Amino acid sequence: MKAITQLSRIFVGVLFIISGLVKLNDPTGFSFKLEEYFSESVLDIPFLLPYALALAIMLVIAEVLLGVALLIGFMKKLTIWLLFVMIVFFTFLTFYSAYFNKVTDCGCFGDAVPLTPWGSFTKDIILLVLILILIKFKKHIHPLFSSKARNIIMLVTFILCWFMGYWVLNHLPLKDFRAYKLNTDIKKGMEIPEGAPKAEYQMTFYYNINGKEEKFTDKELGNIPEGAEFIRREDVQLTEGYQPPIHDLVMELDGENYLPAMLEETKVVWIISYDLERADKDGLAAMKDFANQAIVNGYTVAGLTASNNEVINDVLTTYELPFSYYTCDATTLKTIERANPSIVVLNKGVITQKKHWKDRNQVILK
Repeated sequence: MKAITQLSRIFVGVLFIISGLVKLNDPTGFSFKLEEYFSESVLDIPFLLPYALALAIMLVIAEVLLGVALLIGFMKKLTIWLLFVMIVFFTFLTFYSAYFNKVTDCGCFGDAVPLTPWGSFTKDIILLVLILILIKFKKHIHPLFSSKARNIIMLVTFILCWFMGYWVLNHLPLKDFRAYKLNTDIKKGMEIPEGAPKAEYQMTFYYNINGKEEKFTDKELGNIPEGAEFIRREDVQLTEGYQPPIHDLVMELDGENYLPAMLEETKVVWIISYDLERADKDGLAAMKDFANQAIVNGYTVAGLTASNNEVINDVLTTYELPFSYYTCDATTLKTIERANPSIVVLNKGVITQKKHWKDRNQVILK
C-alpha cells in the first residue's frame, strides 16, 4: 500500500496541477462553464452569476496549489481533505451534467482536452478513489523538503498563479486551444469532407387506431391501416454525424448573412463583443479611434455581437462607433475570443491577428 499511496499521490497531484493550469490559461472560458451551471435551467442559483469569474479564478488557483501541496507534502491532512471536498464537488457537477444532459462539456481541461459528460464523471470517480486511498494511508505521505522550503514553494506557486491569471485576463490566453486560433482558415474550418458521416434519426409516428394509441417507425408506415388518426411524431437522434470545427458562425444584418462575402475580403477587422451590456466601457470607447484608424488603412470594420438592436443602437450612439454590428450566436462569439471587446484581423477568411482591446496598439494595420 505504500507504493500504491505514492503512485496515487503523484497521479492526483500532477493531474490537479495540469487541470488547474489549463483552466488558468483561460479563466474566462471556465467562468462561462460556471455560468452554465449557475443558470436557472441547470442548478438554478442565478445569484452566483455575477461572481462566476472570481469563483473560476479561485477554483483553478486552488487546484494548482493543492496539487503542488500534495506532491511536496505541505500540510498533508488539510491538503488531502480539501482535495476530497473539491473532488466531491466536481463529481457532483459532472454526474449532474451527464445524467441530466445539461452541460455537455464540464471544462475540466478547458478547450485543450474536451471530455464527454460521462467521461468527465468517470475521471472524477477515479480521482475520488485515489484520494480515498490517500486519506486511508496518509501516514505514508512524507514531506519532500524542509518546512521553510515548502512554505517558499507554496508562496512562489501562489504568486505565479496570480500573475498568470492577471496576465491572461488583461491580454489573451497564453495558448489558444480553440477552433479560431491564429492562422485558422475559417472557410476550411466550416467545410464538411466528402463522405463524412451524417446525423441519423429515428422517426416514430403515433396513430389512434380504434381508440388505442399505437406507434410506427418510419419504416413501418406502410402498415398503418386506413382511417387511422394521426396524433404526433417524435424524432430521436441516433448519431450526431460529422460536425466541422467551425459551425454556427454567421454575420446577420437585416435578415441577411454577410459572412461569405466578408470571408472573401483581404483586409477585415472584426470587433467582437458577445454581450454589449457586459462589455468593458473603456474598451468600447477605445474602439472608436481604433476603428477609424483601420478604416483609413483600407480595412472593412465590422462588429459582431449577440445583443439586440436596441442595445446595439444605444452603444453605437453613445460611443460614436464608425461601423455596424452584425449579430451572431453568443456561444460562438465567446469561442472566437474571450475579451469583451476584442479584435480579430482576417485576410480572405484566415485569422492573422487576435488581440485584447488593451493591446489594440499592437495590431498591425497595413
